[in-house]
Formats: sequence, C-alpha cells, structure tokens
Amino acid sequence: MDVLRPPLIRIGGRVYRKNLIQEQPFPHEEEEEFCAGPGECADEPCDAFVVEETERGFQCRLEVPSPLYKYIIGKKGETKKRLETETRTSISIPKPGVEGEIVITGQQRSGVISARTRLEVLLDSFRRRQPFTHFLSLPLNQPAIQQNFLHFKEEVLHKCSKDHGVSSSLFQNPAKLHLTIGTLVLLNEQEIQRACDLLQQCKEDFVDQITGGQPLTVEVAGVEYMNDDPAMTDVLYAKVHMKDGSDRLQMLADQLVERFVASGLMLKEWDKVKLHATVMNTLFRKDPTEERNNTMPGKSSFKERESFNGQNILKLFENFHFGEVQLDSVRLSQRFSSDASGYYATSGQLCFS
Repeated sequence: MDVLRPPLIRIGGRVYRKNLIQEQPFPHEEEEEFCAGPGECADEPCDAFVVEETERGFQCRLEVPSPLYKYIIGKKGETKKRLETETRTSISIPKPGVEGEIVITGQQRSGVISARTRLEVLLDSFRRRQPFTHFLSLPLNQPAIQQNFLHFKEEVLHKCSKDHGVSSSLFQNPAKLHLTIGTLVLLNEQEIQRACDLLQQCKEDFVDQITGGQPLTVEVAGVEYMNDDPAMTDVLYAKVHMKDGSDRLQMLADQLVERFVASGLMLKEWDKVKLHATVMNTLFRKDPTEERNNTMPGKSSFKERESFNGQNILKLFENFHFGEVQLDSVRLSQRFSSDASGYYATSGQLCFS
C-alpha cells in the first residue's frame, strides 16, 4: 500500500483513510513473565533487600551504626518526618547509642521500598563525610628503622633548620612509621568485625599466593614530596621497594584495596595504591597526634597548613637509606591510638606466615 495514497472508506456519509497497522504478536509464554502477583514486584529491585509482608502491610529492616542515627532524624526530627510523609511510611529508630536495626513499615510495599532506598542514599552521603576511623597499615617501626629515622631527623634539623617552615614538630613519631594501604570508616563493632573477617578471607584468597607464606623484605630508601612545588612542601615521605625487585608488595596492596572497595568498607581513591612512609607532615606542626581534636568532617584544628621549603632536604637526602624491613603482617589500625609499643592500636591483622 502506498502510504501517501491510502485507501478511502465511506462510512455514514463520511470519508475515512485506512492506515496500515503493523502488529507484533508475542508468544503466550512471554506474556506470563510480565504478570506480577500481590506479593511480587515488576519494576522494583526485589533482590536488593527483603521486604516482609505483615498483617498491617509491609516492613523492611536496615542495619545502621548508631553514630548515623542523628543524620536520619535531622534537626528537630525534620528529616525523618519528611521521609515518612513523602513515602507514607513509619520509620522506627533505636535510642541514641544503642546498636540495632531501623525498621520501616507501611501499608504499600512501594512506599517501604522508596523509604529504604532514600535512606541508603542519605546514609551513603553522610558516611562519605565522616573522618576515617581505621586504616590498613604495614608497620615500619622496627628498631633499626627507628634509629635511622632519628638520625635523618637530626641531620635535617642540623643542615636545614634555617629553611622556611622546617622545625622538629613536623617529623613523624618514629614508633608510628608505617605504610598506609587504605582508610576506612568503621562506626561500630560489627563493622570492625566485618573488616577483620575480610582480612582473613583475603589471606586465603590471594595473600598467601603473593607472599608465599613468608615475610616480604622491603628496602626503605630515598625521600620524595607529595605536592607540585618542593619550596611549598606539605608531606615528605620515604620511598619503599621490594628487595628482590618484584612488584609483589604493590600487587598485595592493590588487591587488598580492590577487595575492601568491593565490600563497601572502603572508598576507591586512586587507580593504584601509592606506597609511601610519611616522615614529615605539616599537619603535625600544631598537633603531633594527627589532629587529635579534628573529629568534625570538613573542619581542621587550624585554619591553614604552613608549608615548608623542602628543596635542600630533597637535595641533601635524596638517597638517604632508612634500612630494610621484614613485613610480616597487615594491620587494621585504629586512628588516634597507641599500643604498648607506641604503634597504633590493632583491631585485627593478617599475618603472612
């Protein structure tokens, strides 16, 4: 049929065009896939979480660390009330400081799902703004390394103390020398235990294969700076590399981060881990405990970091040898803490051997 000249039909004294309609029949079996019963959902993510049907409607439970309750409640309860009104649900939150589950109830399943989804988006946003509480670390505080570090500090202060911003307060505590693999926000004992369990799972899945069940021998030598201008340095760090020239340490760090990011316990910041041991940091200038009082996200214990001129340090100590280290474990270290040795308190660890 010519679409520009469709056939004409006369009905009741009027003329109508007869347009071609292309129908696409579907087999009966496919039609059944789109049928949803009263307790099912066609468009909602059914498998994302469990929604229970009760005598009064539907309910869903959500595990939330108690420090995040206040963000769900909001100022004078406004956030919670708005969520309940807009989703036509009721949100029950445990008392402050009491670990438990948040329970969402409503007469409509779609409303409960909407409330749960919106809560998860809010919680993810608030969690990202929390200062980190723990980090995966590789201790470098063996006695020989500490002794060489103190010698480095003495020499820097002797030769470079007149350079702008250089002072003894910038140096790391030798007992806390370490490599950071990644940072975590763990807000209750359950999340800490999850991180510990995941460490042990990593040992079985790939760490034993990488390490061969033996400590990794690492050489700590040379210094480098973080920012673009050595005359305005904020962080100076010691470089590390495997004694055997392999990339096993880098592989270990990258795979640990990949696994922790996949679990939701860690946020991915870089394509690969930058292995470094901080030796000088301008954050230590006014608070050697790494901003111990800075517990509010987005706020600092002082207005600006006062950078230092690291040009002479980089020139004079470019190849400074701090020593060799036998790395035998990955620690889940707690921020703002110390154990009997002076290192960070350990919440859990993965031993290579």
